[in-house]
Amino acid sequence: MLLKDFLREGSQSLESLYPATEAQNIMLMLCEYRIGTKNYTHIVEPEYKIEEKFIDALRQDLDRLRAGEPVQYVIGYAEFCGFMFKVTSDVLIPRPETELICRHAVKLGSRMQRMRGAYGKSAKPVKILDLCSGSGCIAWTAALSIPGSEVIGVDVSEEAVKVAADQDFARQLKKTEAKAPLFLVADVLDAEQDFPYSEFDLILSNPPYIMNSEKANMRANVTNFEPSAALFVPDDDPLVFYRAIARWSERFLAAEGSGITEINELFGPEVERIFRNSGFAETETMKDFYEKNRFVFYSK
Repeated sequence: MLLKDFLREGSQSLESLYPATEAQNIMLMLCEYRIGTKNYTHIVEPEYKIEEKFIDALRQDLDRLRAGEPVQYVIGYAEFCGFMFKVTSDVLIPRPETELICRHAVKLGSRMQRMRGAYGKSAKPVKILDLCSGSGCIAWTAALSIPGSEVIGVDVSEEAVKVAADQDFARQLKKTEAKAPLFLVADVLDAEQDFPYSEFDLILSNPPYIMNSEKANMRANVTNFEPSAALFVPDDDPLVFYRAIARWSERFLAAEGSGITEINELFGPEVERIFRNSGFAETETMKDFYEKNRFVFYSK
């Protein structure tokens, strides 16, 4: 079968679920990871034939896509900050907006590291805590982008922690001499629990923040396949995680440290108020690519 025909037929069959351009991109992604083609192969090589040995598996993948399953779960990977992360239905698929947390964190952490460089071998490593870690995309990106930093990721889901800990960045770790993050099972909502670590320079978090009432406006490929516990919060207490994160930050953030948390765009002022009431005098709501309120930065 010609690649261009498979792409066309597959894209058309997905257009009931996705806009045409997105459907085409999903098919291109599938073929790239299953048979090694590029997003231009069907254009520069219009007679490119898919080897027969791949056809059945691709058809099975397409059936899963037609059922609404996200392509990232079908191929088992998602790209985030230039790294490829293993993903399963036990973890959220990393979003491009969340990359902005990492950009700010890497900038802040790298600056701290440079300032401490004057102390030579006695310089303290930059310490980072990632709450509600999920796939570990934030924790791993910070660890790999700030070599020498010490990163801990926390999540309530044992399955998510296993996914995060099993990410394979052995080559990058060897190349950069970075340290792999440590991932722990713990309930972020239990902000008073014993936790044998402290004095973090950065506390990062992408907690559940979508209200249950917003579910009706979301795509089925999200609500039917991604873990609800990592997405949704009760309508009558949508800020529950931010109160907990503020308390974790009171307990474990260093005096000169900073925190960044992703938020529901509806609650920027309310989340800032929670952190100010917890003793963080400097707070700021930051926007994402779409000019929506998406993050709150806080420090003392």
